[in-house]
Amino acid sequence: MLSDLKKAMWVSLMIIIVSGLLALFSASFQNSRVTQEVFYNQLVFSILGVVAIFFLGRVDHRRYYDLAYIAYGINVFLLVAIFLFGYYALGAKRWIEIFGFNFQPSEFMKLSLILALARYYTDHKPKVSFYNPWSRPAIVSDFFIPFAMTAAPAILIFKQPDLGTAILLVGIFFVMAFAAGVSTKHLGGFLGVCLLAMPILWHMMKPYQKDRLLVFLNPNVDPLGAGYTIIQSKIAIGSGQIFGKGWLSGTQNQLNFLPERHTDFIFSVIGEEWGFVGSVIVVVCFYLLILSGLRAVEQTKEKFSHLAGAGIVAIFALQVIINIGMVLGLCPIVGITLPFVSYGRSSFLVCILMFGFLLSLARQRKMF
Repeated sequence: MLSDLKKAMWVSLMIIIVSGLLALFSASFQNSRVTQEVFYNQLVFSILGVVAIFFLGRVDHRRYYDLAYIAYGINVFLLVAIFLFGYYALGAKRWIEIFGFNFQPSEFMKLSLILALARYYTDHKPKVSFYNPWSRPAIVSDFFIPFAMTAAPAILIFKQPDLGTAILLVGIFFVMAFAAGVSTKHLGGFLGVCLLAMPILWHMMKPYQKDRLLVFLNPNVDPLGAGYTIIQSKIAIGSGQIFGKGWLSGTQNQLNFLPERHTDFIFSVIGEEWGFVGSVIVVVCFYLLILSGLRAVEQTKEKFSHLAGAGIVAIFALQVIINIGMVLGLCPIVGITLPFVSYGRSSFLVCILMFGFLLSLARQRKMF
């Protein structure tokens, strides 16, 4: 059973990585806007990443407990440092350079927040009172402190601006709180408060972010502006039909009609060139990867590892659902990458660390 679980995780991962490399090569093939440097960078990261995952899978996942708050603190510091030393790219100030290496602290914040919340809920069991579920101790311990831990980096990331990652961090909070055993009545009430605050968030958003939400409802409102990308994405996926147009033969991709096809809209390239069949294969591999992760988490009795694993599986699932939903026009465009497929060194490295943790759970779960 253990070997079958690890095998399913590895096979699914390798198919996903290979499909991403094929799509990146196609997206950069004879293209002046997206050079083939992105493909070769991803290829190198993929090879090194597979090796790193192999060794990370042999690290005792409980060691992450000691690093949780340290990693969280360092990442919050880096998010603040971006506003002082970071640089703009693609209209946002999300990147910082250290020792010649450019990276996005917001990507690493995903894992750091998961580990920090897992440690917090491990050390502070939710205070549920059936007689008075809204008591002050329960509100402070179950919600105020962990939500403050989430809100601080989420606000900093939102100001970069990066709405998608900020939303993911809030999603992590709800998943971690639920996995820790926080009352569903508390969660429902708190979610209601968040929804009531949406008008405030709307006024804080940048004009282009508002346009993205409006064109989600009707892309034809601005077909040559904010709605252009989603229209071209739908055309690309629809033109792929059942078996696709073939590798390097996607017209929307090769003729530069599809923007951001190497990052947020990489799944559109897969849909156009490999069709419905190829798209389903990739989706099924993500499903098996997530399902295998859930099984490893389910059978882990140590609380910190159980909570951290649940958060990691949740972030994988959320990113897959939101990204594929974006390219199909089922979700607003919020700039979420597809794990192990979209180009991005920071994103890929964080995915490696997360998958290594899950693989460690699968290998060591019999210890408990």
